[in-house]
Amino acid sequence: MNDQDLIKIAKEFGSPVYVYDAEKIIGQYKRLTNAFSGIKQLKVNYAAKALSNISILKLMKSLGAGLDTVSIQEVKLGLKAGFEPSQIIYTPNGVSLEEIEEVAQLGAQINIDNLSILEQFGTRHPKVPVCIRINPHVMAGGNTNISVGHIDSKFGISIHQIPHLLRIVENTGMNINGIHMHTGSDILDIEVFLYASEILFNTAKQFKDLEFLDFGSGFKVPYKEGDIETNIEELGEKLTLRFHEFCEEYGKELTLAFEPGKFLVSEAGQFVAKVNVIKQTTSTVFAGIDTGFNHLIRPMLYGANHSIRNISNPGGKIRFYSVVGYICETDTFASNKRISEISEGDLLSFSNAGAYCFTMASNYNSRYRPAEVLFYKGEAHLIRKREVFEDLLRNQVDVSLDVNDKKKVSVSKS
Repeated sequence: MNDQDLIKIAKEFGSPVYVYDAEKIIGQYKRLTNAFSGIKQLKVNYAAKALSNISILKLMKSLGAGLDTVSIQEVKLGLKAGFEPSQIIYTPNGVSLEEIEEVAQLGAQINIDNLSILEQFGTRHPKVPVCIRINPHVMAGGNTNISVGHIDSKFGISIHQIPHLLRIVENTGMNINGIHMHTGSDILDIEVFLYASEILFNTAKQFKDLEFLDFGSGFKVPYKEGDIETNIEELGEKLTLRFHEFCEEYGKELTLAFEPGKFLVSEAGQFVAKVNVIKQTTSTVFAGIDTGFNHLIRPMLYGANHSIRNISNPGGKIRFYSVVGYICETDTFASNKRISEISEGDLLSFSNAGAYCFTMASNYNSRYRPAEVLFYKGEAHLIRKREVFEDLLRNQVDVSLDVNDKKKVSVSKS
């Protein structure tokens, strides 16, 4: 997928627009499975929250992936996309027992991350297989909002609470068939991940009927040229060896599971927007575009870096621009960024727009959410229509209050 493809798509479907390269997704999936080709029972559960368009889910299913979900709605999307319930793992946080029970009735693999819900669920449904999410107290992640394995995290059951966990399992007689961990996104140091894995192995030894170990994900992808990324091949080599050793000690061949989201779809996505205005001030040159953090919130929320290219003038003179959106508050994508010379009407493309971009979009300022396009073998396929005015009103209830009503209201006095 090249710049001319993106320009053509923006002209056909309008801007802003999200474009996903299917072949990049396929390549990333194969890269991960090849890195762990030495594992007999490998399960890659795609994290639906990264990009939940049903066409993307169907693509993942066709590759052989399972599905990692965090809500009953994602579970139902997975079923709609054709996944079998047994191919779906459900890992919620802070949801009601009723939602977990409803998902259990649908047949998905339940993954519980707190003692209270574990005891309640185990008491009421001791025969339903349950995975347990532990908190290894290992810090990973490029931003505090996406680091979930540290001691102050709301996620997982602390490894220091294992005695309580074991007592609940014994008292309820519940069926624990998996152990899970997730340290956070943007893992930089493989040794830290392997260290956390040892904690998972040590925890797993205390359960005799496990079927799988889920190592989460959080593999870092490059956000700019020359950026560091998780060395999947090295991790595959080292973790495969250690996993085989553990299975031999455990006396049973277990399934090794991952739940990548960003790793599979981030680099596949491009977000294309049109330049509305060039505004020179005393301190900078603003390039104001036809979108804002209502469509791409990661730079404002996480300080995330999305490389920006002027695909209308890729060979132009390099200048410094602050790229800003049209939302009526601070709405900055990049400050003083080197970009080839921009003119009003040019198209800019934001890289790494496949993960946690459209899924976090909103209608703030009553703006329409953009279209999504899947590009495969030279063809662009519309997979979500651009919203229209009627979409803003859908599900609203129009109540007209007559504030000039002169009717008197009698008030009884005691």
